[in-house]
Amino acid sequence: MDLEGKKKIVLDLIGTFETASKLSLSLRKKGLKETIKEDNTPVTNGDLEVNKILIDKISELTPNIPIVSEETSLNKNSDNLSTFWLIDPIDGTYDYINNKDEFTVNAALIINKAPEIGIISAPAKNRLFYTYGNGNSFEIINDKAQLLNSKINKNDQKNIKAVSYSDILKKEIKDVHDKFKVTNYTKMKSSLKFCVVAAGEFDLYVAEPRASEWDIAAGDAILTNSGGSITDMDGKKIYYGKKDFKNPGIILKSARLNNG
Repeated sequence: MDLEGKKKIVLDLIGTFETASKLSLSLRKKGLKETIKEDNTPVTNGDLEVNKILIDKISELTPNIPIVSEETSLNKNSDNLSTFWLIDPIDGTYDYINNKDEFTVNAALIINKAPEIGIISAPAKNRLFYTYGNGNSFEIINDKAQLLNSKINKNDQKNIKAVSYSDILKKEIKDVHDKFKVTNYTKMKSSLKFCVVAAGEFDLYVAEPRASEWDIAAGDAILTNSGGSITDMDGKKIYYGKKDFKNPGIILKSARLNNG
């Protein structure tokens, strides 16, 4: 698939993401219906309705490409997936349920086991990010696409700011913070972490093995195509379509840190 083909898919999906984002907020305002899944995590009618909107549109745009979503069993047992979609309709369901604002809507197109298209919206923050190729990562601001370039740090150049999924750092994570001379860190939920690093608002994110591929794929594409990087803890590239779609530990770096 060439660059123009990927760009067309993304632009065709933006309106769907805007619709899904508005629906997620509307359903939450009305009062969510919550159930507990087999893995003991919550799912709501918002997760499921957003999931349906995304799958319906993606199936229309790319009918021959398999879709793997957190909220459906379809294709999860497939072996040797190489080119496929990964969807996480609501990443940060606890925040979504508890009326917080860092939950996100996510989709990524994996081509040859690497994410090349990524779209993430943060409905409660009214932010939408997307990418369709190297050097082509954007945020829509005031209805205009603004290029993301995390080489342009939006903080004091002397400070290295990190995001973290916890207020308390485990030793292996603190060791990486110390290596990069992190001056302060902020707790943040969901794939929004990838977006704020891609936008140059933060420089670093480190996590132990904990999330699944659909949690990180869209953010991986957006960050990598902005000039940043995501690797495992040994500095190796992340590939997708692994058994059970499980991630290793990961390190996200902005382009400024990546090239420093």
